[in-house]
Amino acid sequence: MNDSSALTPTNARTESGRAPVDPQLIARMTRNEADMAFKKRVQTIFDWVMPADDDVILDIPCGRGFYLNMIRYVSKCQLVGAELDGDVIRKAQANVGHLPDIQLNQANIYALPYPDNTFDAVILSEILEHIDDDVAGLREVYRVLKPNGVVAITVPNADYPFWWDPINRTLEFLFKRPIRTGMFAGIWANHVRLYRRDQLRASVLAAGFQVEEERAFTHDSFPFIHNLVYGIGMPLLESGALPGNMATAANRITFDQNDGSLLNPINLGLKVFNFFDRNNSISEPVGRSTVNLAIKGRKA
Repeated sequence: MNDSSALTPTNARTESGRAPVDPQLIARMTRNEADMAFKKRVQTIFDWVMPADDDVILDIPCGRGFYLNMIRYVSKCQLVGAELDGDVIRKAQANVGHLPDIQLNQANIYALPYPDNTFDAVILSEILEHIDDDVAGLREVYRVLKPNGVVAITVPNADYPFWWDPINRTLEFLFKRPIRTGMFAGIWANHVRLYRRDQLRASVLAAGFQVEEERAFTHDSFPFIHNLVYGIGMPLLESGALPGNMATAANRITFDQNDGSLLNPINLGLKVFNFFDRNNSISEPVGRSTVNLAIKGRKA
């Protein structure tokens, strides 16, 4: 892990000269993806961040380095990944530590080890639901963003589709008590809360950001997909239980090595999941149940 003292603030972010990442390239980078909501999160982050080669971008939590790997695939910008969990950041080191201009730090969102006005953009994907004081975390992100900097936020929606996580949807309806840990935790896994649109917007505004755009996405889904992907699939992949070609097709990092053959059971499963996703849009109408909510905020 590198020393955060190497970071120095530069000029403020501007939108001139930026171009969206080719959707076909995004589709290639997510070709191994079984979580259809994650695919929409990737598209949203690239739509809002639009990395330029002279940017400095923070991803917190960087998790296993999936966003860092994709951004490095399309841009030469300086990337910083921050993660509280030491075991997880070691996995990120194994996945992306060999790539150029990527710095990984073990850090807490309430006390980021970076100077004021350091980053052109910050990615906050699936973190606010894990922390007790989301406004405090957002204020710390506001501090390290440059003026005119962008934050791209995604969170799980409290109004999620029944088939995404039928177990917790049923338990919430009957007993008001979802499962938060273990194989059957589903969308509530290790979460303090899920969000509604007005709740997320209020937290972002309270931290000082201007809200520029809001999205909600992923309504249709294969039944029990959250449990299948994260309760069964990810443990099998990370334990090394999947044969080589299946592991390659299931790994978000190795998308460029998947030959796409439908003789591979993973690719066949992906085709089925994508069939269920075909009618989902990147921004569903207000009032429709979705897996995720997203907000683009800007520092004045």
